[in-house]
Amino acid sequence: MYLVDTNVILEVLLEREQADEAEKFLCQMPRGSLFVSEFSLYSLGVFFFRQGKYEVFLKLVEDLFESLAICLVRLTTQDVPALISAAQRYHLDFDDAYQYAVAEKHDLTIVSFDCDFDRTERGRKTPKEVTL
Repeated sequence: MYLVDTNVILEVLLEREQADEAEKFLCQMPRGSLFVSEFSLYSLGVFFFRQGKYEVFLKLVEDLFESLAICLVRLTTQDVPALISAAQRYHLDFDDAYQYAVAEKHDLTIVSFDCDFDRTERGRKTPKEVTL
């Protein structure tokens, strides 16, 4: 079970250097094995709304949650202490601490291109490491 970090999705959408690796990962993983945090979903929404790309965001939501059957996970107010603890313990910014706390809460492996997770107890895997 894997938590897909925002940067993996953006890699595909923005056709960045590792887009093929990220797309292969998203498309080849078994249905029900991938999760995206609510924070990632809203971060993507902010990104596309700022550019006026409402239809791109709608298509993204349809692709992720309907076509790929990715599951949405979130933190509650009761999880804020865990979020703060992760930020302080591993020197993470808010978005990385959120991802870390949600991965801990749901016992998920973080899949990300962000090396900040490398200094955490859970670590991270790249999309390529998971699909090999």
